[in-house]
Amino acid sequence: MAKADLAGFRVAALVEDNFEQVEFTKPKAAFEAALAHVDLISRHLELHGWNHHERGNEFRANVVLAEADPANYDALFLPGGVMNGDALRIVPEAQAFARAMVEEDKPVAVICHGGWLLISAGLVAGRTLTSWPTLQDDYRNAEATWEDREVVVDGNWVSSRKPEDIPAFARAAIAVFGAALERKAA
Repeated sequence: MAKADLAGFRVAALVEDNFEQVEFTKPKAAFEAALAHVDLISRHLELHGWNHHERGNEFRANVVLAEADPANYDALFLPGGVMNGDALRIVPEAQAFARAMVEEDKPVAVICHGGWLLISAGLVAGRTLTSWPTLQDDYRNAEATWEDREVVVDGNWVSSRKPEDIPAFARAAIAVFGAALERKAA
């Protein structure tokens, strides 16, 4: 397999409304440039991105969360944004989706506040991750190790802190996704 050939690899980008736009669009573009397919999944069809404190673009979900089947995806991608992360973490269907992906040992790529869902779903104990710095206590209280680095790879999980980390985040996620695709093909 070529270094960036993720043909046939399906990524579930799970968000609530008001996500950090660049933390979705830039990794998505990188994943698609590597030939992966990315579905935007949410409880809402109509969504809004944010550019930090400014309203961003409008988006439309490809798949409604209630109809999303984790078995149809090879990886979970959780963009950040304070409003997105805080709202998504309490959605039972989102927690169940994340748990199903992790139970099947599928890769997880999470940036910024996207990790709140993993924390609330009880999935981070024993993991090493990074995030926006204000989440470090949440991770530690959930028995994870938190590090202040642009990207942390822990097994098949990739995490990053903020938009400036996206190039490293995307490269690491593509490498982890590629390894998962090779295992699946073997």
